[in-house]
Amino acid sequence: MDFRPIPRASEAFQQPVTAEDIEAIALRAFGRTVRVTSAVELGGGMYNNTYRLMAEGLDGPVILRLAPAPERQFASEHELMRNEYATVPFLAPIADLVPRVLAADWSQEITGRDWMVQSHLGGTPAPERLGDYPRTLWHGFFAQLGTITKNIHAVTGPRFGPVAGPGYATWSEAVLASLSAIADDVSRVGLDATDVRKVADLAAEHHKVLDEITEPRLLTGDLWTVNTMLAAAPTPVISGVLDLDRTLWGDPAADWTIRMASAKTDERTAFWDTYGPRAATAADTWRALVYEARHLGAIRLERHRLHNPSGVDETYTSMAAVVAQLI
Repeated sequence: MDFRPIPRASEAFQQPVTAEDIEAIALRAFGRTVRVTSAVELGGGMYNNTYRLMAEGLDGPVILRLAPAPERQFASEHELMRNEYATVPFLAPIADLVPRVLAADWSQEITGRDWMVQSHLGGTPAPERLGDYPRTLWHGFFAQLGTITKNIHAVTGPRFGPVAGPGYATWSEAVLASLSAIADDVSRVGLDATDVRKVADLAAEHHKVLDEITEPRLLTGDLWTVNTMLAAAPTPVISGVLDLDRTLWGDPAADWTIRMASAKTDERTAFWDTYGPRAATAADTWRALVYEARHLGAIRLERHRLHNPSGVDETYTSMAAVVAQLI
C-alpha cells in the first residue's frame, strides 16, 4: 500500500491510524475481494481524520473518515460521526450533493474509534477554488448556499436537540443542555466558564422567549464555504456538501450558517436573496444573542484544542459584549 499520513506532533488533536488499521477496515467494509493500494490522508478538516483510498476491486476512490477516540471528545461534541450517520435520511432534499455512506462501524474493535466509508465526491474544495473566480461571480455561489440552507431548514423533526439524541420537548431545554455541556467542557480543560454559565442562567430565566420556537427544524450545524465542493465550471457551482456532523433540531436562526451569512456585508448578502429575509423582532434579537454565546463557547473550545491561546482570549472579549446586551 502507498500509505501517506499527514505528519503530526504527538500532542496534536488529530492522530493518524496505521496502514494495518486501514487494511483491516477495508476488509470489514468490502471483504477479501478488495485490496487497498493507496491511502492518502487529506488535510482541511480539524476534527476527524480523513483518507482517500484507492483499491483493486473498487470502481474508484472512496473516503475513509475516523472520529477522534472517545476519550478525546468533548461532551458537547459527543459522537458527532454517529450524529452525521443518523442525519443522512433527513438530507433527502440535497441527496444529490452529499456523499453516500458505504460502510460504518461503531464497534471500535479495529482502531478504538468510530469510522465511516463514504463515496468520493468530485470537484475541488471551495476554499481552494472560489478565489480563482472574479469576485463579481461570488454572488452566485452564496445564492446557491442560501438555497441549500433553505432546503435543509425546511425539514422538520420530532423533537429538539442533536439528531442522534438526546432529544428535548422544548427548545429552551435543548439550548440549556448545549450551553451546560459547553461550560462543563470549558471548565474541564482548565478555562474559565463563568460567562457561558451566566448566559445559561439568563436563558433559563427567560426560557419562554426561547420556547416561542415550537417547531424543530433541521440545522446544518456548521455549513459554510469550507464544507462545500465546487465543480469544474466557468462560474462557481456547488457540487458537494460535506461533514454535516453537528446537525440538530431547533431554530434555524441558531445555525452556524446564519451566523456566517450575517457576519459581513459583502458578496455573501446574495445568500438572503434565495434563503429569504431574517425575522427582526425584539425576541429574535434576544435569541440571536444567546445563539452567538453558544457559538462563542464552541469556538473557545476549538481554539483551545488547536493550541491557539490568543484566539481563546478573544472569545472572552466577544462573550463579554454579548452578556452585556443580554442583561
